[in-house]
Formats: sequence, structure tokens, C-alpha cells
Amino acid sequence: MAEDVNGAVRNFPPRLVVGISGASGVIYGARVLDALRELEVESHLVVSRAALLTLSQETDLSPDDLTAKASVVHRTADVGATVASGSFRTLGMIIAPCSVRTMGEIATGVTSTLLTRAADVTLKERRPLVLMVRETPLHLGHLRTMTALAEMGAIIAPPLPAFYTRPASIAEMVDQSVGRALDLFGLDWAAVRRWDGLKGPTPA
Repeated sequence: MAEDVNGAVRNFPPRLVVGISGASGVIYGARVLDALRELEVESHLVVSRAALLTLSQETDLSPDDLTAKASVVHRTADVGATVASGSFRTLGMIIAPCSVRTMGEIATGVTSTLLTRAADVTLKERRPLVLMVRETPLHLGHLRTMTALAEMGAIIAPPLPAFYTRPASIAEMVDQSVGRALDLFGLDWAAVRRWDGLKGPTPA
């Protein structure tokens, strides 16, 4: 990618910051990393401790298996990491899945880890911040937090199944949600099944 700055073209590799928080659905984050590798997009991973607990309960992946999928891994306590600065150019950030606690920290701007600091940086630099919020049912506080984040520029993208694709497995449903989230960064992953109109006769 190139940017024209005062007549000079400066190239930087396409990079995406990937946050994985402790909500259920850690497989979404793992598949984001797989997709970025296929798309040849540099991934910068920040994974919370709670997410590693979820990983052990929901998948057969080890922490090393997960981090091996990323181009670069940053410790959550490393507030001096590259992704903590707006001067580090990225396409934006996705948090998959995004817990209510993580969502709340980002909304208040009181960030306690690199995960939420990187999200805050993404917002202040006016880059896309996509939050795959994993919670249900939602009380009024959750909804107000989402509204505040949307007003700040974040995109709330809960991972919901697209039944028009007639998924044959959980894996297909996961990949469809991940691919549609990556669409928001202009990234076209082959695993996404696109809507191409109604099939068969339509009701009169």
C-alpha cells in the first residue's frame, strides 16, 4: 500500500491488529488469523489471559498453536509495543471475540491493557475498529455502551450466522462471520459465500 505525503510515496505492508478477549468464541479470533495469513496481511496479535482460558475450554488449540498463527505477538502488559502508537500504520483493528468488559474499557477510554490501548489508538487515528461482541441477552447498559462506541466510530459486528448460505457445519458459520467482518477492512476472503439473489420461484 502507498500513501502520498507531500509528494512522496511511502509504502507500508498491509497490517491488521487482532485482539482476542475472554468472551466465548475464541475460534473467531483464530480464524481471523488464518484468514489474514491466506490474504498475506501482517497480523499483530494481542490476546488476553481470559482468552487463553477460553481457548482451553472451547478448542483443542494450545496457546502456542494460537500465537503461531500470528505474524507478530504482543504481550497484553507491553504498553510500549508498536500497536500502542498511532504512528504505527495499520488497516485498523478487530477484536474477535469482544467481551463486554473489553467493550466497556474502550468506551470509557480508561484502558488497562495493550488490548484496549490499541483499540483506543485505532479510534483516535480514525481507523476502522470492528468489535465482534459476544454476549446475549443484552441489558440497557450494554446497549448504551454500544451506542457510545458507535458514536465514537467503532463498528459493532456481532458474529451472527447467515442461514441463506445453508451452512453445513459450525466451521462454515464461523468463517462466514469472520469473512464478513474482514469485508469491513476491504479484505476479500475466499471463504465468504456471497449473496447472489433469490433462487427458484418467488411467491406471487
